[in-house]
Amino acid sequence: MPRASDEKTRPSIFWPLAGIVVPLVGLLAKIEIEGAEHLPREGAFVLAPNHCSEIDPVIVAVATWRMGRAPRFMAKESLFRVPVVGWALRATGMVPVARSASAAAARQTLKSSAELVAHGRGVIVYPEGSLTRDPDLWPMRGKTGAVRLALTRDIPVIPLAHWGVQEIMPRYGRLRLWPPRRRVRVLVGPPVDLDEYRRTRSQPTTLAAATDRVMHDVAVLLGRLRGESPPLERWNPATHGQRETGRLDS
Repeated sequence: MPRASDEKTRPSIFWPLAGIVVPLVGLLAKIEIEGAEHLPREGAFVLAPNHCSEIDPVIVAVATWRMGRAPRFMAKESLFRVPVVGWALRATGMVPVARSASAAAARQTLKSSAELVAHGRGVIVYPEGSLTRDPDLWPMRGKTGAVRLALTRDIPVIPLAHWGVQEIMPRYGRLRLWPPRRRVRVLVGPPVDLDEYRRTRSQPTTLAAATDRVMHDVAVLLGRLRGESPPLERWNPATHGQRETGRLDS
């Protein structure tokens, strides 16, 4: 495993959190990481994983910590105004995100991106926006939030795929405590090549194309873990009568 970053070796609120969470997760999952060298040791980054289980953010957080970086996620802006919860989010450097496409949301993206660069922090962003609706758990169509944040300040987007978490907690299922330490494989890829999108980074068509590039790289990594070829066309919930959030429609 590559050396830890300064943000991990420097005392912070992540130390007591890791002291509790890492051993507990170790009882559920045996996490095997490949490609850790692709995650920057210092500086800002956007980590883009696939999303197939409600518990996989915990797995990704532990994997990120083991790779030497502090795991930070995007959180709804409204949560930052909740007493105690808001303090905890700010103390750990979580990144607020507005749910609308308003001018205020655009300003929030600019501010969040600038702060990531200024503090040399990374953030974990699920480009799908919710659990995949694909029946075979392949990454579905992505949303533009991750690339919008990254392209604003030329922050690298690092694709990540994991497989095995669905055996611990199936999508919309219950947590399985037995057998313990199920194998979970994590594969990190090199930064997504987004150079061709930087000149027109604010255009909706550019953001959509860049997002598709990110989802392609994540799907390829997942295909390597599964020993299969990902589908040529990504699942689009709208064309299958499914909601973008909530449970799968019956």
